[in-house]
Amino acid sequence: MPINILMPALSPTMEKGNLAKWLKKEGDAVKTGDVIAEIETDKATMEYEAVDDGVMAKIVVPEGTSDVPVNQLIAVMAAEGEDAKAAAAGAGKGPVPSARAPSPPPSPPRGEGAAPQAASPALSTSLSAREVKSPTLPPAPPPPSPRRAEGGGEGVRTNGSGTNRAFSSPLARRLAKEAGIDIGRIAGSGPHGRVIARDVATAKQGGGLRPPPGGPAPGATGIIAPAMTDQQIRALYEDGSYEVVPHDNMRRTIAQRLTASAQSTPVFYLTVDCDIGKLLDAREEINATAPKNKEGKLAYKLSVNDFVIKALALALQRVPDTNVSWTETGMLKHKHSDVGVAVAMPNGLITPIIRNAETKSLSTISNEMKDFAQRARDRKLKPHEYQGGTTSVSNLGMFGIKDFTAVINPPQSTILAVGVGEERAVVRDGKIEAAHIMSVTIACDHRSIDGALGAVMISEFKSLIENPVMMLV
Repeated sequence: MPINILMPALSPTMEKGNLAKWLKKEGDAVKTGDVIAEIETDKATMEYEAVDDGVMAKIVVPEGTSDVPVNQLIAVMAAEGEDAKAAAAGAGKGPVPSARAPSPPPSPPRGEGAAPQAASPALSTSLSAREVKSPTLPPAPPPPSPRRAEGGGEGVRTNGSGTNRAFSSPLARRLAKEAGIDIGRIAGSGPHGRVIARDVATAKQGGGLRPPPGGPAPGATGIIAPAMTDQQIRALYEDGSYEVVPHDNMRRTIAQRLTASAQSTPVFYLTVDCDIGKLLDAREEINATAPKNKEGKLAYKLSVNDFVIKALALALQRVPDTNVSWTETGMLKHKHSDVGVAVAMPNGLITPIIRNAETKSLSTISNEMKDFAQRARDRKLKPHEYQGGTTSVSNLGMFGIKDFTAVINPPQSTILAVGVGEERAVVRDGKIEAAHIMSVTIACDHRSIDGALGAVMISEFKSLIENPVMMLV
């Protein structure tokens, strides 16, 4: 029986992937464990392994193809002893063989105990053909037949979420589509609330719009401006004055997640100035006495960010009610501080996670971060190395940014934005002195952390970062 090879779901949020490269050609023999393809997700490049012996009968999706939907047929393999031409001829016609259960990825260490399973299952970098499939979802119920309004046009229709679509005339539907406006959001002024062309014209000017289903409540004016369509945006600029650079999967994912965060998370910000004079002295002394390895290189070289990660991890342990994640049914109160650190990549960013950061030495944190940063830029991180986490750090100090606010990465409840450490004039005992000051801003999800609680946590961070010896106790 031919073996249908499908585009796998390499992460819980993956809907499409790029087929970067085929490592086997049609007619090539395939052995169990052979890497047959490389697939790009929004965060990393994964190797795709075979779990059966056979022959590559037909490649359905050529390499270099972008946005291949999960579970789409990408190749057909002839089983051992089967005629490859016959298998190729029946490509996609036969049933897909049952997938084997994938082996779980290695769990990151959590002190002396084992790591708990993440809320979203992570997959190892090396995935087997037919091994990973998206869960089968029950078919959506067919929409009910629409009822016709008097005078024709579209009747009221209820979808699975209970959202009603208004009566509308064919002309109104066409005008709304051209304007990029959801016809269901337009308040109708015609008979029986029917949407007519005049209502679409009003909506185009920002009036008469209902809030989107599940979206934010309207402002004081009761009006929510619709998002501009691609055509409307391009019409603002002269043809030939710009170049269209298609979004890759990473940029799409970043846009979706951060938009969802901004729309659904009530956030407040707390900023403190930290005197890092003692930290800089301690860092210089530690680095000066660092041992060398067999190659003659320093075993570690601490950065200010390593101290920030450690201090934030310990602050969360001192104020455990801030080391949480919000869910609708209850608060997830985390036992360990798993600190994600934003790393810039070409066309995006990723947040590899230092697990159990509160238990690790500064030198261990430093070496882990250097390894993560390099593999992140090479797109070689494994999913369990960047999924989850209980908080994050975003440091733009190396770019000279004094202070800023960062967007929370759900389901985390906090993110710390770190600015540059610089000499500033401060007043001590009535005298103006120079001091090394670093401004940090914590963003907190107000659903899970109240203002006073967030203030206590950022105060603990300030105490630790200003007295780094306390991190060693």
